[in-house]
Amino acid sequence: MRLHTLAITLTAACALVTGVAAQTIKINGAGATFPYPIYSKWFSEYNKLHADVQINYQSIGSGGGIQQVTKQTVFFGATDGPMTPDQLTAAPGKIMHFPTVLGAVVPVYNIPSVKTELKFSGAVLADIFLGKITKWNDPAIAKLNVGVTLPATDITVAHRADGSGTTYIFVDYLAKVSPEWKSKVGVANSVNWPTGVGGRGNEGVAGLVTQTPGAIGYVELIYALQNKIAYGSVQNAEGEFVRASVPAVTAAAAEAVKVMPADFRVSITNAPGKGVYPISSFTWLLLYENAKDKAQAKTMVDFVKWALTDGQKYCADLGYAPLPEAVVKLEMAALAKIKIS
Repeated sequence: MRLHTLAITLTAACALVTGVAAQTIKINGAGATFPYPIYSKWFSEYNKLHADVQINYQSIGSGGGIQQVTKQTVFFGATDGPMTPDQLTAAPGKIMHFPTVLGAVVPVYNIPSVKTELKFSGAVLADIFLGKITKWNDPAIAKLNVGVTLPATDITVAHRADGSGTTYIFVDYLAKVSPEWKSKVGVANSVNWPTGVGGRGNEGVAGLVTQTPGAIGYVELIYALQNKIAYGSVQNAEGEFVRASVPAVTAAAAEAVKVMPADFRVSITNAPGKGVYPISSFTWLLLYENAKDKAQAKTMVDFVKWALTDGQKYCADLGYAPLPEAVVKLEMAALAKIKIS
């Protein structure tokens, strides 16, 4: 009888310990500001379903996310610009990329006298950010916007001051449409800007543009929508001027899905096809294939599976496009490679 009572007591004690342990699963991550709105929503919704899981995320920019996950000061990172081969080699273990959503980077501007949506070509955007076009009534801008009265206001370029995946997406696009940009500035999370003022995060660039008449910058679509900043349509590879939208971003991924590499590190800027918004991209979560903390690894695998399926329904309301089903299928197979025991 005493043995039976002891067994029950031990079972209850084990259950109690397990419950306490479950309540203490806290996972820290850091990185891109581009997906911060959707990640915040996901972590909150997932916590409602799993009260024992708390995922904390610092929106510090893709460069910071890569740096911190490499140093293992956070369990996972997030980036909009895939890690380079050198960065992957520098990590203490194999890091895997998992696309989470699709998003758009839009050219935002503040011209109080202009209420019409402006049109931009890749060449014009490149010349503005190269410092070659310095006035809003420049003939190159006017030619694209016939009938719009453009002021002789100086253009103030606003760009990211931190290592940024949003920057990576934007300059990756500029490098594809401007040979001069490609040779003089190039493509990276952080570049040597020819002109302009810097702000930290998408929030910082949005703030600079809002506060500076005559300014132009680039931010992830949701930051333009939330801050009610005017943003222009951009000419795609087919010659169409397309405004960023969920269908236009989804269209950008159509070709990429057909040639998706095994590690998911793919660029979809300036993608071919009608209706495509040309400054579109996947954004990625970064996870170690063989992390030391298996409980956190298992929890993150479970979370990512949820985000790739049920979590996708939250995308559209926040200006993101859900992942194509073919990509989700590939990712589910890749998640099985993460060691959770």
